[in-house]
Amino acid sequence: MYLYGASGHCKVIIDSIEASTNKTIEGVFDDNDALESILNVPIYNFKLFDKSKIKELIISVGDNRTRKQIAESVAANYVSVIHSKAVVSKYAIIDKGTSIMANAVVNTSSKIGKHCIINTGAIVEHDCVLEDFVHISPNASLAGNVKIGEGTQIGIGAQIIQGITIGKWVTIGAGAVVIRDVPDRVLFVGNPAREIKR
Repeated sequence: MYLYGASGHCKVIIDSIEASTNKTIEGVFDDNDALESILNVPIYNFKLFDKSKIKELIISVGDNRTRKQIAESVAANYVSVIHSKAVVSKYAIIDKGTSIMANAVVNTSSKIGKHCIINTGAIVEHDCVLEDFVHISPNASLAGNVKIGEGTQIGIGAQIIQGITIGKWVTIGAGAVVIRDVPDRVLFVGNPAREIKR
């Protein structure tokens, strides 16, 4: 198994893998040649690496756009990681490349897309749908039947009431309380949350 991106988010992914599986992380790819290792895992230059050695890959980058760029440019067997202390319903669907961190909850009949991040302590309630490359930040909560469009970032501690639809490539600010639908490509902040930038 290899990871792509030697960042702070990568450290959390390494920790999740070590806490939850018996798999060995063989290395991390990063374009910063000054880095040699991260949490005792060696760092390699992806362009110079023998790609035939890569059996499984996880994109360990927190930025949604960068994660999408890597996924679209690097053909690989992408796998998901679910921390052993996360609670994921057996009736939830988790697509490839997604990371679910410690103390996160994904409840029944929710559908999580490709390369999403459900961060530490985040709650995704029943019947939620998250499109690809979504990031639910630590301690954010989605009530039941919330829909989140591709590439959207839900800020730390934000709360989304039930039945809300949030568009694509949206940023919901830290601590925001969302009580109405949100269109594509806007910044929503506050309580109640409102659009401050398009």
